Amino acid sequence: MNAARWLADTRTSYDTVAVSYADQLREALAGAPYLRAVLALFADLVHAAGGGPVADVGCGPGHVTAHLHNLGVDAFGVDLSPVMIDVARHDHPHLRFEMGSMTDLDLADASVVGLLAFWSLIHVPDEAVPTVFGHFRRVLRPGGPLLLGFHVGDGSRLKTQGYGGHPMNVHVHRRQPDQVAAWLRDAGFLIEAHMLIAPDDSVPGAVLFARRQP
Repeated sequence: MNAARWLADTRTSYDTVAVSYADQLREALAGAPYLRAVLALFADLVHAAGGGPVADVGCGPGHVTAHLHNLGVDAFGVDLSPVMIDVARHDHPHLRFEMGSMTDLDLADASVVGLLAFWSLIHVPDEAVPTVFGHFRRVLRPGGPLLLGFHVGDGSRLKTQGYGGHPMNVHVHRRQPDQVAAWLRDAGFLIEAHMLIAPDDSVPGAVLFARRQP
């Protein structure tokens, strides 16, 4: 899949749905106790690592970034969509948000103590995942925690409409935790834990904790 094409399609799609997407997700964590527990654990790991800046990569409208901030984490958001960044800055003016791509992450080496990508890897094709994980390792401090959330399953589907009925043109990739863990190990991460979220749903979720090895 052409990298410039899928990145452009993802950016345009989320520019189109940004406001509706934010409206749907603004209170989403209030009804997701297991995800709140996962984020609280991640915050504890960041604090135990000494604290410092944490990158929420693919932050969307910034609701997870803000939740981490409320847990005492120095979190900032990065997203491919400029309209999403505008919405995040409007909703959370006290926090830092910037445009960027996880395929070419514009952060200095070892500049963040923690990093999470919460359901933001789902549009990245398989062949680009090793590049993304290489950037994650590069920008994390040695020993820094990584948290991933993603759809569980096999294969991909084309999403042509979503979030208020607006048109989209993105592939949604579902993956098995073992495959994601293998990519992370190849990139220099140590896997610490993973769990399924709503395993009886038609499309379960997974969260995976890893740590950058020295």
